[in-house]
Amino acid sequence: MEKRDIEVFRAVMRAGTTSQAANLLGVSQPAVSQSLRKFEQACELRLFERVRGRLVPTQEAVALMVEVDRYFTGLEMIEHRIRSLKSFGLGRLAIGSLPALGTGFMPRAIAAFGLDKRQIQLSFQVMSSREVYQQVSAGQLDFGLMAEELSVTGLEHSPFASVCGVIVMNAQHPLARKKVLDANDLAEHPFIALNPEDVGRRALEEALAAQGKVLRPVIETPYSNSVCEFALNGVGMGMAHPVMALDYLSRGLLLKPMAFDIPATSLLVFRPGMPLSDNAKELLRVMRIQLDADFKRLREALGRSPVSAVSRAPKRG
Repeated sequence: MEKRDIEVFRAVMRAGTTSQAANLLGVSQPAVSQSLRKFEQACELRLFERVRGRLVPTQEAVALMVEVDRYFTGLEMIEHRIRSLKSFGLGRLAIGSLPALGTGFMPRAIAAFGLDKRQIQLSFQVMSSREVYQQVSAGQLDFGLMAEELSVTGLEHSPFASVCGVIVMNAQHPLARKKVLDANDLAEHPFIALNPEDVGRRALEEALAAQGKVLRPVIETPYSNSVCEFALNGVGMGMAHPVMALDYLSRGLLLKPMAFDIPATSLLVFRPGMPLSDNAKELLRVMRIQLDADFKRLREALGRSPVSAVSRAPKRG
């Protein structure tokens, strides 16, 4: 089994026809057909049905394509790493974050970090907590920020911040003048809810149920920034991560504390046995400073602390 034949198989699966695959690879159509036959013989599997002159992938081909994609993704990552090392040496940081801290907080922290003063390349990705876990585990990220509710088995981790969810609304909302919202307030007005599987939403519904109340969701969305956008546009009110909601204060969004706490904890995760570079340690230090600054702004906006608990990231060597 030759790598070139695997490349041809992948191209045909992606392009759909041998002629389009040949164009992608810059070879002739007969060469693609010959390579496919060789590949099927090497696999001892029937990978395509020939139906009226067209190639239709079998179930075996679809299953094999999953592994082929993983193989080539690994090769592409190696090639990317080689190019990065040629351009920047070891002066590269790769960071991933869950959306609640990735779309506002981390850009603020990275700006304060001062990339223009450092000879490094930074790769920053906003992704789900599950993807953060997977990529830190695989060594693709130097460190990541993820939600506490997912398993962190196999990773070093420490709490980064635990905050209380806040209710967001625009200035025209009927509750705009109320300082603290209770269960009755949340149950009596249209609510912009996070998705049913969200841990924060479940905790909120349990807190209301304990008082005999239920939410009135008019829309469901997976991210706090969507909740803020809908609230700002008058769709209703909703619960959001307070650090995320900071970005909307200048646009007129109001933040209201609840009479009960709905905590949201984020974790810093690291791959065991992988010491952090000096640049990574410095970025973590700047992130802690930025978090303190954000909490100060939140205290001013809410009239109380948004924090239920904060633990500093451990020093890594």
